[in-house]
This record gives sequence, structure tokens and C-alpha cells, in this order.
Amino acid sequence: MFSNRIRIFIAFIFLLSLGVLMYLRVYELAAVAVMMIILLIWDYFRQGTLIVASKHFHVKDYDKTAASLNEIVKPQWLSKNRRGYYEFIYGGLCLQRQEFEEAEKHYEIAAQYPLRSVNDHVAALVSVANISIRRGNFEKAEAYLQLAEKHKDKITAKMKEVISRLQQELKKETRH
Repeated sequence: MFSNRIRIFIAFIFLLSLGVLMYLRVYELAAVAVMMIILLIWDYFRQGTLIVASKHFHVKDYDKTAASLNEIVKPQWLSKNRRGYYEFIYGGLCLQRQEFEEAEKHYEIAAQYPLRSVNDHVAALVSVANISIRRGNFEKAEAYLQLAEKHKDKITAKMKEVISRLQQELKKETRH
């Protein structure tokens, strides 16, 4: 939930309070300060700056989104739920920058992790299929559309329409 600067600032405050509490021999509160510092460090590795990046992404501030995502040094250390969402947002960011190969890679990784909803999972699959069609990899597009089809009863009507449109486009492209 915090950016790295805010985490460091809060950890510094707890570190100062730890020093004061140790000096005053209030060991119970000193232990709480140590636990809070550990919690901040754990939160950094397991949650990252994903919530901040998500907020920037939803208001279409892609520079701040990229900056927030780049604060996550080791995305593989994120929790399973967060890793999928990290890759999903990063894929969307790459798509906005028209870095299609990178976007495809991130959406493929996102589809391997649990996301917020089935609709988000299908959106990742459909994004890979869409990029694959654009790049001429029709077999891959068809495979990802088939994976998306498995969830057809659990997704929104808009997503069903997107899948249908991509299937029609794929049929049109493979006929040529």
C-alpha cells in the first residue's frame, strides 16, 4: 500500500522510537517497534508497491505506474496473488507503450497466477490471443482463445463479445 519512500520513512520513525524505548527500558513497546519494522519489510517483499501502481494505472498515469512497478526489485518474491496482478498491470503498461512482445510475455505470466476475478484471468488470456493474432501467430492465438472459452459461463457479456470478435478475426486471417 505504501511507496518505498514512505516505507523507509515509517521504518525510520520506528527505528528512532526503538532507540528511545530501549534507552528508557520499555522493552514491551520496543518489541512492538521491532515487529512493526519487520512487518514493513515483509510487506515490501510480499505486497510491493502494487496498490500504488494500480491506482496510477486506473487513472491512466502510465509514467507513475511504471515508476511504482519499477520499485519492486524482485517480482518473483511477491505473493502468488500479487505476482499475477503485477504481471497483469505490467502487461497493460507495455500494451499502452505499444511494446507488444513485452506485453504478451507479461500477460502470459499473469495467466499462470490467480487474479482478482475470472474476468481478469480471461482478459489476460484474450490479450495474449489478440497480440498473437496481430503478430501472425495464429496457432498460439487459437490455443489461448480455447483456454478463454473454458470460462465463458463465468465472464461478463463484454468479455464474451471480445472473445467472439477475436474468433471471427482469427477465422478471417486463417482463411487467407
